[in-house]
This record gives sequence, structure tokens and C-alpha cells, in this order.
Amino acid sequence: MTPLNKLTSVPMYRFLMVLTICSALGLQGWRTLFDNFAVNTIGLDGSHIGIIQSFREIPGFLALLVVFVMLLFKEHRISSLSIVILGIGVGITGLFPSYFGLIGTTLVMSLGFHYYETTFQSLTLQYFDKKTAPIVFGKLRAIGAASNIAVGAMIFVLIMYFSFGQMYLLIGGIILLVGLWSFFSNPTQKDLPVQHKKMILKKRYWLYYFLTFMAGARRQIFVAFAVFLLVKKFEFNVQEITALFVVNNIINYFLSPLIGKAIVKFGERKVLSLEYFSLIFIFIAYAVVDSKMLVAVLYILDHIFFNFAIAIRTFFQKIGDPKDIAPSMAVGFTINHIGAVIFPVMGGIMWMIDYRIPFIIGAGLSLISLTAVQLITRHIKKASIK
Repeated sequence: MTPLNKLTSVPMYRFLMVLTICSALGLQGWRTLFDNFAVNTIGLDGSHIGIIQSFREIPGFLALLVVFVMLLFKEHRISSLSIVILGIGVGITGLFPSYFGLIGTTLVMSLGFHYYETTFQSLTLQYFDKKTAPIVFGKLRAIGAASNIAVGAMIFVLIMYFSFGQMYLLIGGIILLVGLWSFFSNPTQKDLPVQHKKMILKKRYWLYYFLTFMAGARRQIFVAFAVFLLVKKFEFNVQEITALFVVNNIINYFLSPLIGKAIVKFGERKVLSLEYFSLIFIFIAYAVVDSKMLVAVLYILDHIFFNFAIAIRTFFQKIGDPKDIAPSMAVGFTINHIGAVIFPVMGGIMWMIDYRIPFIIGAGLSLISLTAVQLITRHIKKASIK
């Protein structure tokens, strides 16, 4: 087990830390500029934005294909290439100021982001043991939150002097250069189990698959409808949404490492039980509250509990064959994104009937998940016996 105060001496930790900063800078920089660029520069409307966001999820849905990329490149090289692709996608966004141009650059950006996330999860579980991996996930999430704040502050200042296209080039260029640097670094160890380079679907992993799917479904309800509720019903303006974003990232910077420690101390079942028990009431509250301040608190709490999903990955680490980690993380990422295809469309139809319905569905999904996580301890015990 790696001593927690010596994590920065581990080459793979430093490697993932640098690339996680790049991943956060890329996605948050792209997001921060996206709406204003799409509306003010290209002249797109809501229907265009929805379609582009759907295209953004396609690479996540196809994350399982990373297994076949592993036939050509080592996994840490795929991480580096993913960051390079992310940098290219962000950098060229401003060079194609049209509807179809934005679809194309969004796909490139998203491919890099999602493939990095897949390999990041896999490499963390491979290189750090069951007591250390939750801590690493928590620390790197905190670093990602700090990076989000930094890029937001950078854009706030520099957008007064640079165009959207120049800002995208600046952010993408920095990410591209770091990605190229990382491609020629070697943080690997030779004493780790060789990962299967094929699709892995095993019956004994069914609970991991199920919890991953449910986490993706609940995330999509939040992404698609929570912010829309803030704007549509409670009339939050851009400054208020931005303030919520800053508060979220500050809280996550301090809280994410504590979540990792809680997983080590209390176990995955208790941590995930707290998440889903709380989400039942949060989703119901979304449907019934009329207070602007209270709904802002719900939004922040929702963000906090999203970080508890770390425990689903560390649960797999305890039940899975070490050689199955890379392909299983890829398959899990695809399963997680099935909800991105299904739930926004279904929820949108339900919203037209009554805006409360998607949130009631979210509460129901949380109740089902709460029931399912009670099986975690049994699965871990079975795996330890084998």
C-alpha cells in the first residue's frame, strides 16, 4: 500500500494528476464558452444546442471500443492520446463557427474527454490497492475542482481581451502541448497483471453493471433537468448559475478527499446507501419546493452526492479479476452512458406533461439503487472466498 503522504512520489499518480488537470481545463473551458459562442457567434437556438449535446454523449456511449485501441497502444499512451485529442477538439472549436462545424469539433473534444476518463479509472484501480484507490480518486477529483475554478477565473479575465476563437485556441493549445509531453513519459510498472484486450461481460459483475447504469440514469436527470428547472421556474440568471458553479467546485475541492477516506473507513455499501437515501429526498424536493434559496441548496447537495459514485468503481476493484479492470471500466462507461441516450428524451416528454415527473422518476431510481447496494457486502464476501 502506498503511504498517503507519498502519493506524489508515485510516477503514475503524478502522470494522472497532470492529465486530470488537462481534462478538467478542457471540458470546463469548453463548457464555459460554449453557450455564448453558440448563440452569439453562430446564432444557434435551443433545438440546435440539444442536438449538439446529444452528439457530445456518443463517444461516452462508445467507450467500450477503447478495448480494441489497446491492441495498438498501451493504456497510459491511450490516456495521453486522449488528452491530445481533447486539446485539438477544444483548440479548433473557434475555427469552425457553424452548426455542423460545432457538431464536428464537439465530437472530437468529447472523444478525447471520454476516452481519458475511461483509462483514468482503469489505471487508478490497477496501480493503487483497495485502501489507496478511493483516496486517489478523491484527491484527483479535488484537483479537478480546483482546475475548474482556475479556468473559470482565467476566462473571466481574458475574455475581455481575446475572442472566443482565440480563447479556445489558447486553452486547447496548452492541453495539446501537455498531452504530447505525457505521451513520451513512462509512469508504468512491469509487475502488474496484463489486462485482457477483449470485451468482458461476466454474470458475477451484474451488480456493478446495474449500479453503473442507475448512476448514469440519475446523472442524466440532474444534467438535463435540474439546471433547466433553475432557469425555467426560478429564473436564475447567468451570474447566479456561475456563482453556484464556483460554490460547487470550492466545496468539492475540500470534500472529495474526505469522500475517498469515508469509502476506506466505512465501505462502499454505507457510502452509497447514504447517497441514494439522500437522493430520494433531494429529487422529491426538486419537484415540490418553491424557494429559490432552497433549490440552490438542493443543486449543491446533488453535486456533492454525485462524487459518491467513486464507490461503484472501488466496489468493482474488490470483486473483479485484476485482469478484467481495463475492459470492465470501458464496458461500465458505455453502460453508464446508456442513460444519456434514453432518459433525456423520455424525461423531456414527461416534462411537457408535468415538470415534476422526471424528478419523481429520479426518486424512484434512487430507491431502487438503495435497495440494490445492500447486496454489495455479499458480493465482496463471495469474491474474497474465491
